[in-house]
Amino acid sequence: QVRLVESGGGLVQPGGSLRLSCAASTSIFSFTATAWYRQAPGRERELVASITAGGSTNYADSVKGRFSISRDLGKNMFLQMNSLTPEDTAVYYCKAVRGTLEVWGQGTPVTVSS
Repeated sequence: QVRLVESGGGLVQPGGSLRLSCAASTSIFSFTATAWYRQAPGRERELVASITAGGSTNYADSVKGRFSISRDLGKNMFLQMNSLTPEDTAVYYCKAVRGTLEVWGQGTPVTVSS
């Protein structure tokens, strides 16, 4: 059974940075695509960034130039978040897709507040 586990969330001041990690139970390259989503209180879950197996990336307009998605050569995907604002406060989830298989992690909370 494929599992994803996020880590790295926490409390950060506006303007600060955080790096989220997503550890898969299998090679990250076994997936067609992997992505980060977030869900703020009272709002729908939204796509933050995605990366395909071939390395193509896509970002939400709200995070372009501030966030960066990456992966290592093993089982991990990352989201580097810079210049954080209170509007980035949300639970962040990673997702992996392989054919009809879609797997979600349990989420890691990020709070941006002074």
